[in-house]
Amino acid sequence: MVHEKDSFVSVMLANIKGGDKQDERLETITKLYSDYNAAIKSVGTMLEIVSDEFQATHDHNPIHHIERRLKSPLSILEKLSRKGLEPSISNITANITDIAGLRIVCPYIKDIHVIADFFLTNKEIELIKERDYITKPKDNGYRSLHLVVRAPIAFASSFGHVPVEIQIRTIAMDMWASLEHEIRYKRGVEVPQETTERLKNCAEVLAEIDLGMQSIYHEMLDK
Repeated sequence: MVHEKDSFVSVMLANIKGGDKQDERLETITKLYSDYNAAIKSVGTMLEIVSDEFQATHDHNPIHHIERRLKSPLSILEKLSRKGLEPSISNITANITDIAGLRIVCPYIKDIHVIADFFLTNKEIELIKERDYITKPKDNGYRSLHLVVRAPIAFASSFGHVPVEIQIRTIAMDMWASLEHEIRYKRGVEVPQETTERLKNCAEVLAEIDLGMQSIYHEMLDK
């Protein structure tokens, strides 16, 4: 069985060329993997601690579940190509900010802002970019709050910060995004315009359900 790190390193090593010797490129690519993997673990651990705290001391936990992912080397190379950039470590680190990613799925819309505030007020984390696709959904109906942050990572002999993309969304938003992605990208066929409109309508219905469920929840709290 091929280890995830070995697969990542081997694909990148085969596609990234340069003047460095192969063993030097191997060391650089291995460190790249380690840095982004450590960033995922660092932010993930922070969120697990926050979730445990809410579970122990509050009536409601704003975190339903957390998903983590490291962008595949082929996706990284394809993104460089779309940007018209040569495959190099310097281009990767300077131009791609979503290699390390976490998705935080929340029960209610207001929970999204609770989690966002955790990142925006955390002195150890620096905000790079924020995209609010909840207030202004994408044309296809996609809703989520995206934060790109610099997260702290610590090794035995070094300390630094690495960009991490954080997506925060409700259960309903996550369901729609997962199914829309499967329909649009995994079937290998072009999605008709009529189907695109139906998908957008489904997103709007789920947005209304999100608001309705949140309203019911707060009404019950007041009783």
